[in-house]
Amino acid sequence: MVREAKAKAVFLNDRLIAEKHKVSLELYDKSRYGEVVGDKIHYSMFEGLYLLEKKKLNIKDSKAKAIKFDKYIAKAIRKDKEFLTKYYVFKDMRDRGYIVKTALKFGAEFRVYDRGIKPGDDHAKWILYPVHERDTLTWHGFSAKNRVAHSTRKTLLIGVVDEETDVTYYNVAWLRP
Repeated sequence: MVREAKAKAVFLNDRLIAEKHKVSLELYDKSRYGEVVGDKIHYSMFEGLYLLEKKKLNIKDSKAKAIKFDKYIAKAIRKDKEFLTKYYVFKDMRDRGYIVKTALKFGAEFRVYDRGIKPGDDHAKWILYPVHERDTLTWHGFSAKNRVAHSTRKTLLIGVVDEETDVTYYNVAWLRP
């Protein structure tokens, strides 16, 4: 039985850092997992969990001890209470064939590239905000999210996660009567 090679990363703070080796470079080249920073590849917390779940990444802590799926989730939730809601949306979009990257510099959670488009080749099409169906959103908050999307020339996409972890998307656009 031939074992598929996995990328290897170290969990540091809120990122995973991997060496630029064949497997991690293939993940980047084919599907834009991670971001190349010098001689390393940095994965977001969401990319790390997704690749761990897909059995494409081995993760260790700073003491070289393996981090398994449940422990990873516990660490992530300690850093971000809304991590799982965000992850379900990230995972759903990735499973649908979209490239999803963080969008903190835009004041959003994620930016999403249309299928077949890679970051660097063109701009993201959507700004994506994950929310749980039990969450509330004021009109002021909704307007602020829409304004961020509009000012960055992207379409606002709201991903609503229900109790069964299914995701429903709402595409929001400006309308001039």
